[in-house]
Amino acid sequence: MTNDLVVKALKNAYYSQSPDKNKQLIFHSDLGSQYTSNDLRELCKEFNIIQSFSKKGCPYDNACIESFHSLIKKEEIYRNTYRTFEEANMAIFKYIEGWYNRKRLHSSINYMTPDQCELLARSAA
Repeated sequence: MTNDLVVKALKNAYYSQSPDKNKQLIFHSDLGSQYTSNDLRELCKEFNIIQSFSKKGCPYDNACIESFHSLIKKEEIYRNTYRTFEEANMAIFKYIEGWYNRKRLHSSINYMTPDQCELLARSAA
């Protein structure tokens, strides 16, 4: 994964969510060079985002994303063969946006979907 990809992904996430600019966000990752780059650090400052890092060699610090990676592999990637990068990209997008966030119930958030949980959190804020 490149620095540019991480910067682009964070920009896409930030602009798609339109967060309150007066509130600080937290971006948690491992200590990979793409997450500790100056470009990402500067973008986080610009967006008022605090960077949080897992301890070296401790994936449990980021258990939620580790679980997500396991699920996407089991439920989507290992079950399919993709002929092109674009086909894989579209299938993974559909899995995340069409299934995982909107329909898949998660026991860790009281059997809601991530979209339902986000809506509830935003309405309580």
